[in-house]
Amino acid sequence: MRPLQKEIIAALRVKPEIDPKEEIRISIDFMKDYLAAHPFLKAFVLGISGGQDSTLTGRLAQLAIQEMRDETGDDSYQFIAVRLPYGIQFDEHDAQAALAFISPDQKLVVNIKEMADAALDALEEAGLTITDFNKGNIKARQRMIVQFAIAGDSSGAVLGTDHAAESVTGFFTKFGDGAADLLPIWRLNKRQGRQLLKELGAPAELYEKVPTADLEENRPALPDEVALGVTYEMIDAYLEGKEIPDKDAEVIEGWYTKTEHKRHLPITVYDSFWKEA
Repeated sequence: MRPLQKEIIAALRVKPEIDPKEEIRISIDFMKDYLAAHPFLKAFVLGISGGQDSTLTGRLAQLAIQEMRDETGDDSYQFIAVRLPYGIQFDEHDAQAALAFISPDQKLVVNIKEMADAALDALEEAGLTITDFNKGNIKARQRMIVQFAIAGDSSGAVLGTDHAAESVTGFFTKFGDGAADLLPIWRLNKRQGRQLLKELGAPAELYEKVPTADLEENRPALPDEVALGVTYEMIDAYLEGKEIPDKDAEVIEGWYTKTEHKRHLPITVYDSFWKEA
């Protein structure tokens, strides 16, 4: 095993093999324990895109909330699933299929187009030219602003969908989809997430769909693997401690090194990791 590979696996807590039933229980109990430790919280909030990660996190959250209601007799516990399209989402049918599988207590739709466009207009009025890539990050951050607003209104906590295969590559927007109160599937890679969805009885199309962030308008529906320059199959194998081609390992390790700042809270004078990068 490569030296950095061993370090990354330890940091992200990825198991070489999993028992899907056990991991489902770990995630559900994690969320229930958090609610029990913070009795002022009565809800979980999560944006649902129609992709594998939000589908899995959403279903686990709904199961956790249902168990909290059953065990406490407190019907005020709720899971709120939020659709956050920018205008019209090209794969809206996938999002609706995900919602049908998740079966959330509440469904909200907040279209972020006007909000994000207003921010872009204000920036342009200030003399800035915002790139398409930067605009994508603005969309991601606007979605999180909305989710935290909903959580604030419902005494809730915001869930994130970050997992090990995204974390190792930094494939998330800092303070966008990377901002959340809890990360229930953080330790799992992409392949393991699919295993959990299969165990939960999800329709195959929800976890066989090509992963895409779909934030850039100049490159709509750009597959994650194209953007990253490496496949999830290679990323998953790397995280499970397997030997992969050097060229793929070098891409993964390159992403890990240059995105270290994304996996760290705001830096203080006592932090030194960035000097060593």
